Amino acid sequence: MIIRSRAPLRLGLAGGGTDVSPFCDIYGGCVLNATINKYAYANIEERDDGRLVFNAADQKIMASYELAPTIDLDQRLDLHKGVYNRIVNDFNQGRPLPITLTTFSEAPAGSGLGSSSTLVVAMIKAFVEYLNLPLGEYDIASLAYRIEREDINLNGGKQDQYAATFGGFNYIEFCSGGGIVVNPLRIKNWIISELEASLILYYTGVSRESAGIIEKQANNVRKGDNKSIEAMKNLKESTIYMKECVLKGDFIGFADSLEASWKSKKQMADNISNANIDTIYESAKAAGAKAGKVSGAGGGGFMMFFVEPARRMEVVAALKGYGGDIVSCNFTKHGTQGWRVG
Repeated sequence: MIIRSRAPLRLGLAGGGTDVSPFCDIYGGCVLNATINKYAYANIEERDDGRLVFNAADQKIMASYELAPTIDLDQRLDLHKGVYNRIVNDFNQGRPLPITLTTFSEAPAGSGLGSSSTLVVAMIKAFVEYLNLPLGEYDIASLAYRIEREDINLNGGKQDQYAATFGGFNYIEFCSGGGIVVNPLRIKNWIISELEASLILYYTGVSRESAGIIEKQANNVRKGDNKSIEAMKNLKESTIYMKECVLKGDFIGFADSLEASWKSKKQMADNISNANIDTIYESAKAAGAKAGKVSGAGGGGFMMFFVEPARRMEVVAALKGYGGDIVSCNFTKHGTQGWRVG
């Protein structure tokens, strides 16, 4: 028997950064994101040799261990180990599992599409299917967050785990008291089609470590940096406005809020943008893009641009001059899924 699962990657449309502690714990945060038809996958196969094997196929890293309820973290396949440790100890009474856990993602780490958190969600979903665990969407997302932030001590926000689990267009609120509310948005099909025709996803070719960017942003809040805090508050306002624009199909307003949110995001920490990103952004604008931003924490990875569809190819031509890749994508309505084969 083989267990398979997948979870969709996401585009952060607005609000990313306001889901990071301590800002969201003090002021509350909100994000607008949407999942796309690119995925992280996980496979579980039972073994009969009493071994535990982790295989990150896309990274060409494989590790084999003697069976144990807890595998020590050593910065090598720690996401796999963190998920396995939690599942075995919290849901399998500490009984080790002789399995091969294989994963791969359709986006590289550091892409800005939430790839690490999405991979964790996919692995958890595979174990939910394998062990028939009674975990709902909020449970899976919360568990993924705790594994990354508490068990492995990775810096980051809270939106990616919920986007990958729920799927679709979501307006997610992060309450100052710690509560999280996912509001699925019912977007009309013609609006989704127009967004797909108007958005260009561009991979800069530069993978970046988001933890350092996020830590600097968090430190700015801890020390009471007014510029950074006000930028995050403005970003929340832009996010609320963008949500209304998406629901109504107001694409002029969408472009305005996208532009405003990018300006605010760059004020949150000085390493969110750089000279290369700024140059690419201005070139895309000169070629016809109405607005754009970096998806994710910043510093590199994917950029997204909003353009009148009739001028799409002009912007594509301008972007190709910088050596990155244009990536096609469509929005998906489904979150993480798991199934059995054989």
